Amino acid sequence: MLRLMHVHAHPDDESSKGAASTVRYVREGVDVHVVTCTGGERGSILNPKMERPDVLANITEIRRAEMDAAREILGIQQHWLGFVDSGWPEGDPKPPLPEGCFGLVDPEEAAEPLVRLIREILPHVVTTYDENGGYPHPDHIMCHRVSMVAFEAAGDPERFPDAGKPWAPLKLYYQHGFNRPRSLAIHEAMEAEGLESPFAERLKEWKPDPAHDARITTRVPCGEYFEVRDRALIAHATQIDPDGFFFRAPLELQQRVWPTEEFELVVSRVDSPLPEDDLFAGIRDRDDLA
Repeated sequence: MLRLMHVHAHPDDESSKGAASTVRYVREGVDVHVVTCTGGERGSILNPKMERPDVLANITEIRRAEMDAAREILGIQQHWLGFVDSGWPEGDPKPPLPEGCFGLVDPEEAAEPLVRLIREILPHVVTTYDENGGYPHPDHIMCHRVSMVAFEAAGDPERFPDAGKPWAPLKLYYQHGFNRPRSLAIHEAMEAEGLESPFAERLKEWKPDPAHDARITTRVPCGEYFEVRDRALIAHATQIDPDGFFFRAPLELQQRVWPTEEFELVVSRVDSPLPEDDLFAGIRDRDDLA
């Protein structure tokens, strides 16, 4: 059985980043695991319908329940690393991060529970965020740093010797689901059909960056699973407004204009010529898979 591990910062990230390709692989029989670094305890309530005192008072339990619902929809297995959400610092200058939060951990030390999971689950492929966290949330940046340490350490018998038998995953990817070419293509298609684009204002400030766009190496076809992706997103009711930004582009238009999710191949221990259309390119036909 092929095995895939996604490492995310918060509950809901697994549904907003790469969820349709996740469902594709689950339906193909791949053993897919999501690792969630924090509980999202300091996350803002982003759905106006959920802005209630009872929700705020029980946000930790509610976000865990939301994750349970999304997990069932996606068909994945999910694991908590147990770190505490850093929150999103606001102000100029920004205030220091709260003591004990994930954004302040030592990546070398914090990698141990992730190394233990990698050695237990034995993923062939691992995905995480790029060096900017996809966007500069302190937990996303730390998720990247911890993931990089763990990916390299997991196969080294000298590192974390008490965390299980060494296992070296074959490939590491960064997720690039929110990329400018995708947003621009959907924006232009909506305007061509006389629809109001949710990307109009954002694209005015989102300057082209050909070098960053060129980092995308892998486009996974998964448009037929966008509907499942959206159901998993809506399960995170504190974070996702079903009448909000994520759902303003018609599903059929997204499937027609941009039916893929994008990744950047960062490390490969197999022969896998670029560009790719499969996270398991170069792995599927190997005779020596464990």
